[in-house]
Formats: sequence, structure tokens, C-alpha cells
Amino acid sequence: MSAREVLRAPVGTTIDLADFDPAAIPLGPADKAAGSAATSELAGRLASLQERLYAASTAGDRRRLLLVLQGMDTSGKGGTVKHVIGMFNPSGCRIRAFKAPTPEEQRHPFLWRVRKSLPQPGEIGIFDRSHYEDVLIARVRELVPRSRLGRRYSQINRFEESLADDGVTIVKVFLHIGYEEQRKRLLERLDNPDKHWKFNAGDIEERGAWPAYQAAYELALERCAGEGAPWYIVPADRKWYRNWAVSKLLLEHLEAMAPQYPKGDFDVEECRKRLLAT
Repeated sequence: MSAREVLRAPVGTTIDLADFDPAAIPLGPADKAAGSAATSELAGRLASLQERLYAASTAGDRRRLLLVLQGMDTSGKGGTVKHVIGMFNPSGCRIRAFKAPTPEEQRHPFLWRVRKSLPQPGEIGIFDRSHYEDVLIARVRELVPRSRLGRRYSQINRFEESLADDGVTIVKVFLHIGYEEQRKRLLERLDNPDKHWKFNAGDIEERGAWPAYQAAYELALERCAGEGAPWYIVPADRKWYRNWAVSKLLLEHLEAMAPQYPKGDFDVEECRKRLLAT
């Protein structure tokens, strides 16, 4: 079975993240050595498909791909971005890490800053966090009234439907990390002075809201899983498996898009003769 089939979040049913093992290996390579080798093998195919996608845009093809990464702190969003970019030509990628809204962004509807960050035709866009923060942390920390929060799910669905209609292939990935694994990674940051910049004392407080965040993610996975923008739940306790799974999902989506190099609008033989004559 494909990664798209195995990792896709259930649709039309209640989701309990406790039913998904964050250390599982539901398909693919069985260990780190095999996983690293398998991931490396995907790199050439991904790069080729990216080039074709960009080339097709020069002939008017409006299609592009958007990878949305969500997950608890330390789940590996930044590491996944770094890994993905290593497989692609950076000039064809558009990356955005969404932080707390700026004063200007707060003056606009919550999707305003997301629209400004979308990939252009032929590009691969990567969101480190996304518009889903507005139904995740906003719910857990009660940053907006519940009535407004409830409307945001349908707004997100309509927004993603419009993107799909405009040629955007959306790959939404929830990096599923376990509670104990998160503690381990936070402790590693504390124990290594070179990683202190990645540690925030507020992360400890956020761990206290773990059940609330899990519930918020479950709601987002349930309510925002349209046919054109399904969710994929990627076990993230094993970094090597996370990298392979996200790479495999991207490969399968790009292969399904099947971008093609555009045909030249010139006489090849005539141009060859002219060139040889110079």
C-alpha cells in the first residue's frame, strides 16, 4: 500500500490520537540504516519532479504543491523543513515559519497572512506551522471567543477547497510525537549548551496543556479533512522514519500530479543549424 493510503487520517469518524503509536513503523523501511538509505534513494526522483513542475509553469501550468507541517513542540517541524529543502532546489521553494501574529497581521482576518505566503505556480511551498494555529493554540489558550473559533473550521475548509480548485496540491502532515519522547528531546536541549537557543522555559508550561492540545488537534483532524486536503498522521518519535515518511508522501503526490516538460515552440533542427554556423 502507498504512504498516502496508510498514513491518511480517518475521515468521517472520531479521532483519538491515543490510538496512533508515535513510535510505529506502519510501512516502509524497518530500521534507521534502511530508512536513511531509502530516503536517499528518493532524492533524485523528487528533484526531477520538482524541476518538471517548475518547467511546466513556464508554459502556463498553474499547479504547485504546499506542504503543511503541524505538531507539538519538538515534533520535528524545523528538522523536516531542513531535510525536505535538502532534496529540492531551494530556488523553487517558498518557506514560511508562522510565529505569533504581528500587530499588522492581527488587524486582518486570520487567513490574510497565509494567503500572502502561498507558493506561486511551479513552486513547492512549505509551512512550518500554519493557519491551523488559529484553531489550536487559539483554542487551548482561549485567545478568541468559542463562537468565532467554531467558524474558523469552515473558513479553513473553504479556503483549502479554493486552493485545490486553483491547482494547489495540499499535503497536510501532523507530526505525531509521544509525551515521553517530547520530555526526552527537551532534556537534550537543556543538557547541550549549543541547543539552549532552542529551549524556551514556556515549553514546560505548554506540556501541562498536553491533553488540551491533543484534543485540539483531534478536532482539527476531524473537521478539516476535505477530499482535496486530507490529513496524514506521521509517527514522529523516530526522526529517520519521520523524514522518510514525509519524503515518500511528497513523492507520491508529485507523481500523481505528473508534471511534464513543455514542448519547445521552435524548430529544433533549424536552431541547431544556425547555432553550428556561428
